[in-house]
Amino acid sequence: MTAPVAAPTTTPSPRLAMPVIPGASVGRALFRGVAGATPPAVALVLGLWGSWNPSAWTDEIVTIDVARRSWPQLMELLGRVDAVHGLHYVLMWLVGQLNGGLNEFTTRAPSAVAVAVAAAGLAWLGRLLGGPRLGLCAGLLFAVLPTASRYAQEARSFAFVMAVAVLATGVLVKALSGRVRGGWPVCYAVLIALLGWFNLIGVLLVAAHALTVVLRRPGRRVLVRLLSAQAAGLAAVVPLLVLAATQSSAVGDAAPVTAGTPFTYFTWLLTPGQGTLPTAPRLLLTSTALAALALLVLRRRKAPPLALAVGVPWLTVPPLLLMAVSLGHPLFAYRYLLFCLPALALLLATALTVVPLRLQLLLVLLPAVPLYASHLAIRHEDSRQWDTRAVIRTLRIHDAPGDAVLFTGARCGLIATAFKEAFTGRPDLGRAQTAAELGALDNLPTDPDRLRQRLTRTPRVWHITCNHLSAGARQAATRTAASQQQALAQAGFTPSYHHEAPGVDITLEQRTAPTGQRSRRSCPPCPRSR
Repeated sequence: MTAPVAAPTTTPSPRLAMPVIPGASVGRALFRGVAGATPPAVALVLGLWGSWNPSAWTDEIVTIDVARRSWPQLMELLGRVDAVHGLHYVLMWLVGQLNGGLNEFTTRAPSAVAVAVAAAGLAWLGRLLGGPRLGLCAGLLFAVLPTASRYAQEARSFAFVMAVAVLATGVLVKALSGRVRGGWPVCYAVLIALLGWFNLIGVLLVAAHALTVVLRRPGRRVLVRLLSAQAAGLAAVVPLLVLAATQSSAVGDAAPVTAGTPFTYFTWLLTPGQGTLPTAPRLLLTSTALAALALLVLRRRKAPPLALAVGVPWLTVPPLLLMAVSLGHPLFAYRYLLFCLPALALLLATALTVVPLRLQLLLVLLPAVPLYASHLAIRHEDSRQWDTRAVIRTLRIHDAPGDAVLFTGARCGLIATAFKEAFTGRPDLGRAQTAAELGALDNLPTDPDRLRQRLTRTPRVWHITCNHLSAGARQAATRTAASQQQALAQAGFTPSYHHEAPGVDITLEQRTAPTGQRSRRSCPPCPRSR
């Protein structure tokens, strides 16, 4: 009997380990890297491009003057006059110490870096809200907006407020996820405090964040942490608020709130060059942005819900609150709301991601020419409120040994202290004490008798009048100008040369007769240059 043949036993072979093809994962990682790095790089390049061209204006001259003071003088100023901008002044003072001095470019470069940080933060925020594509689109769109570049070339604190606002919003979104603990609420509290210390108006963002939290309805634990972080951040700003309340004289003019303010605010966010950009391209830019937002409303179901819950309150709540406050106490200034610009970029980017490709191309191509024109306009030398370069250039070309200067207008005399090298050997006849010696923002004008004595010792005087002034400063400048004109007339000076530039009038006053023997003639017959 034949023994049965055993069936061959086969052990199942183990599944072959397929090699992981890294193409897809590497591609995604590469896209995330590009999405994160491209927006800040573009923002930095555009922020630095031509930043040396525009002439420094009032607020920037104040920054340069303050940052050049000694540390005790800086602390005296913050304690007496301008604590609201104290954190920015300290930062610029440190930049001056590290750089060995300050000029227009070095005082603006930190703002360009801040805008680049804001672009990087917005790319990160967009990725949290809707993925890498939304992050890249939001960051790039923000980087190419002319208003972002305009304030990347401004030696003030507004770009820093914007950067901190973006980072604070990103941290809020991380905290709302409920999957993070400990450090994020603490980081959020620190950023809220920084927001207020860079500019008190920035804390209006907390109200927008509160509305976002209400819309998202997080768990009780997350809600308590966020409210505690907001309270801690706001508490850290209270000392500055108390001190600033005693320094209201440092607040400049505010725009009146009218029915057209919301539309003007919206167009300002798109391009700040409203005085230089023609009406047609400005309307094209504005209408394209409004059309994109209208499409977003129509296709809101396709948009990431959290992106809308974050972007809409961020764009609308702070300006509405500031408008309401300004009805009783005028504070509304468009640059105070610069921290809402990333919200507009975020919403426009969200609209681009939910519309068909053809509409995407149309929305990108239509505003290309207005955006380019606005970028060029904000980089002109005379695109700011004061053309101080015209003052320095005129004196360099036409001055003579023994010339002196006489300034009219609040903070106008700071031109000579902020740009000391250009005024070496040209005494300021109208100054009794410098702003640094006083712990103030304005020089102390000399009395009329002392001015007349000084005029007797100089043959020619460059009379520089600054015209772009606040209402209160304009009244004071009118009184000062009348006194100066009388002193010049009594000393026998008459105008022999006149040059007009944006925000400033430059007149060369020359002695033509002994004191009191010749009446002063009017300026129109004098040679003029524009």
